[in-house]
Amino acid sequence: MSDSALKDLNIVPLSEGKITKAGLQKGNDCNAISANNTLPLNDKEALSNGSEAVSIDVEYIESEKLTEIEDVDSCMMTLMMRLESKDWVTICEALNNVRQISLFHKEKLLEQLSAVIQLVVKSLKNPRSAVCKTAIMTCSDIFKGYGDIVVESLDPLLVQLFLKSSQDKKFVCEAAEAALISMTNWVSPSLLLPKLEPYLKNRNPRVRAKACMCFSRSVPRLGLEGIKLYGIDKLIRVAATQLSDQLPESREAARTLALELQGFYSQFDDESLPVQLEPNSESKTNSWEEFCHAKLSRLSAQAILRVTTTQKESLVASC
Repeated sequence: MSDSALKDLNIVPLSEGKITKAGLQKGNDCNAISANNTLPLNDKEALSNGSEAVSIDVEYIESEKLTEIEDVDSCMMTLMMRLESKDWVTICEALNNVRQISLFHKEKLLEQLSAVIQLVVKSLKNPRSAVCKTAIMTCSDIFKGYGDIVVESLDPLLVQLFLKSSQDKKFVCEAAEAALISMTNWVSPSLLLPKLEPYLKNRNPRVRAKACMCFSRSVPRLGLEGIKLYGIDKLIRVAATQLSDQLPESREAARTLALELQGFYSQFDDESLPVQLEPNSESKTNSWEEFCHAKLSRLSAQAILRVTTTQKESLVASC
């Protein structure tokens, strides 16, 4: 491989024929891809130049290791072109630049964010594991950097992240899980929950499971007033439906959601209770049991009450 080719790839030779990327340090070329103390890929990708093949140890940069881009305007000029490149190394470099811009220069990407997300989705589908995982890590930083701004472009990202978080490659799966957690942390639940609801009915049980886990994580962030506005009766129906789902991940997330809702319900005052008692009722407030029977079918109410009552009894017994 010629010296000019190595320069173009922004790589430096190591012993035993291996090559690695130059570190991402403040002021470095915006095309740098990797840094020290990052997580190495399980396998190695290869570049070929005629009869000669050279291994590349791909390294991933954790968010806290990313640094600012010194000449962000120059980087932006070629960003879209590099994201669409046919060279996987160039794509990874560009994705890492998107991460840097999202965290340190986010105003620079606002006008192009939708188009950039479309190209990130394309990279999520890339069969090359290095590109796929770097794209997943890019999603995490986009969620952190832009929060609610990404909501309108969220659907294609959701599909891919749900699928990647349930595949067999552990390092890809873990990165996708982290991206979904980042999403639930940085996107407002009032905007995110309506986006998640359709995936709770997806034909793919793994997609349903991941969607339910995200849904369950997001609901507590609504807070008491947010749950009142969203509708606790609507939320308890989601929990009841997922309790009978195919995969244990869905059922566990539904149990967690039911317990969270029971806790919030106990904080409702009389005027905000979603079920009003008959005037001649001797009770002054609705019980959780009455609420479940009023809003759910008999079997669904029994399933929810079985979960919440058993858990409550277990807590009392452990005291």
